[in-house]
Amino acid sequence: MEETVKSKFEQVILGNLTPDGKLLDLEGKNIGPDEMRLLCEAEDDLSGVEQLYLSENQLCGESIEILSRVKGLTGLVSLYLNNNSIGDEDAKVLSNAEMLKNLKCLMLEANHIGPQGTETLARSANLKSLEILFLDSNPIGPEGANALARSEQLPSLQALHLDSTGIGDVGVQALANSPRFANLKKLYLCSNKMGDLGALALANSENLKNLNVLSLWRNEIRDEGGKAIAESQTFMNLERLYMSLNLMEKPVRKIIRGSELAKRLTTLVMD
Repeated sequence: MEETVKSKFEQVILGNLTPDGKLLDLEGKNIGPDEMRLLCEAEDDLSGVEQLYLSENQLCGESIEILSRVKGLTGLVSLYLNNNSIGDEDAKVLSNAEMLKNLKCLMLEANHIGPQGTETLARSANLKSLEILFLDSNPIGPEGANALARSEQLPSLQALHLDSTGIGDVGVQALANSPRFANLKKLYLCSNKMGDLGALALANSENLKNLNVLSLWRNEIRDEGGKAIAESQTFMNLERLYMSLNLMEKPVRKIIRGSELAKRLTTLVMD
């Protein structure tokens, strides 16, 4: 590296690296293409990094393209890209990045990823080790949920975060009917305008029997859906259930609290 580049690398990159070299925190550091190029030029300096935070940097376009070419982060396990400006084209570029191959956690919350971007991620051959995927607050819609449900490239996935993604009943039905999610343990579906159709699909799913956490906050589940969840044989392994801010009447909420399901749970949150 040239002297000025080396100085900037030491200040911007190494200055935000923890002493053990495992966490590089660049959240809200005004990271752009120039700083991404510094990451590209780093090799052995960053080989021990397991967690990389790039949240809140308005990343998109050229910055994502450069990030996708980074080679030195060979030990990366968790990548945090939430609260940026990543869109469908950026998601496509990112999905081809070799740096994703060992990832267990990918955080993409609060970007601009729609159905097309979700599909390219779902079809990526680089995410086979991924265990946790955050897509909350992205407009993926029912088409995006369907792309995830069809994916054969996420065999290790255990936790799927889809709060505020506009997937609705149709998207929830696609997830519930997917045999790809037989190993899923945590499913987050808050604020998706899901009603009884989605709740019934979850309650009757043959594919979600290993869930231990289900979050359904702020949806439109009414009495029929609430009763179905209370009586479901799918949720025998469920430990935590979050159902506040739905549209169930008081008698049904009482039924849920007195159900066999509630007795098995360690946590039940319901208004």
